[in-house]
Amino acid sequence: MRILVISDSHGKNDDVKQVLEQVGEIDMFIHLGDIERGPEYIRSLASCETHMIAGNNDYDIALPDTDSFMIADKKVFITHGHRFYVGGGVEQLRQYALENGYDIVMYGHTHVPFLEVGDDVTILNPGSISYPRQDGRQHTFMMIEVDKDGIFHYTHGLLKSSLRDLYRGFY
Repeated sequence: MRILVISDSHGKNDDVKQVLEQVGEIDMFIHLGDIERGPEYIRSLASCETHMIAGNNDYDIALPDTDSFMIADKKVFITHGHRFYVGGGVEQLRQYALENGYDIVMYGHTHVPFLEVGDDVTILNPGSISYPRQDGRQHTFMMIEVDKDGIFHYTHGLLKSSLRDLYRGFY
C-alpha cells in the first residue's frame, strides 16, 4: 500500500497536482490542512481513498477539523495541529494519541518535516509542499509504504524543482 501525505499547500493546487504526478500511483491520499481553495478539485486529482481536513487558514471550506481511520492494522488520527500547539512541540499530540489508542498521528501547520517512530505511537509531519520553513526551504511531502508483511516505511520526499524555486531570491 502506498500513501501520499501532504500539508500546507495554501491554494497552490499546481503543487498538489505536481506531487501527485511525481509520486505516481497511490492507494491513499491525505492532506493535513491549509488547503485554502479547491478541495473538490484536489479530490478529483487523486483517484483513490482521500482524507482532507481543515487548517487554521481554511475559511468557508466544509472540511472536518480532524479525522480518524485505519491504515492496515494501525489506528490513525489526523489534525492540522494548531489546536494542539505543535509550534511548541508534539507532547500534547503524543499524550492525546496515547490516551485515545492511536498508533499514528499526522499533523501539519509548522511547515517543517518531522518524524518520530516510537514504540507506542508514530508522529509525523510531511512539511509543506508550497511554503517550507525548515533550513534549506525544501518543498516536502511524505510517502508511507506498508509492505506485504504489514511493516510501515516512512520517507520524506522532495517536490521536484519548479521555476518558482529558481527565482526564490527575486521576489
